Amino acid sequence: MTEKTVIPFQGTPEQEAQLKEVIAKHHDQPGGLMPTLQEAQGIYGYLPIEVQKMIADGLGVSLSEVFGVATFYSQFSLTPKGKHRISVCLGTACYVKGSDKILEAVEAKLGIKSGECTADGMFSIDSCRCVGACGLAPVMLVDEDVYGKLKPDQVAKILDSYK
Repeated sequence: MTEKTVIPFQGTPEQEAQLKEVIAKHHDQPGGLMPTLQEAQGIYGYLPIEVQKMIADGLGVSLSEVFGVATFYSQFSLTPKGKHRISVCLGTACYVKGSDKILEAVEAKLGIKSGECTADGMFSIDSCRCVGACGLAPVMLVDEDVYGKLKPDQVAKILDSYK
């Protein structure tokens, strides 16, 4: 088992001021937690525990309620995302053509697992179910760039081009 890299929270005073404005905007609104979380993720890129605590305190709800909503919906992330976001398609067409091997190659190259971010904040990896490019299977996205008909030995060169 590998030890998960923990990247410390590095929010700025400007981000905190933005979050406080968002909280104030949604404070008295029924169902205000959801839009607050969405806007907070837009500010920080993810929802670290420090941000969840600020939201809970600001909205007057429990931290467990904030955490429950943040973990229930897949649109929210509790871990930071890298400067370059990698997504490997594990949909049926891609999987049949070996996308699991592509994901393994990405993880091996970066030294992290799916759902994690490199310690330098450059890359994060996620998997997805379909990107709609089944004819190019297996497919990997780096930011908005689509790489298709991949072989595991091509992964390192592609990722090196983003450094």
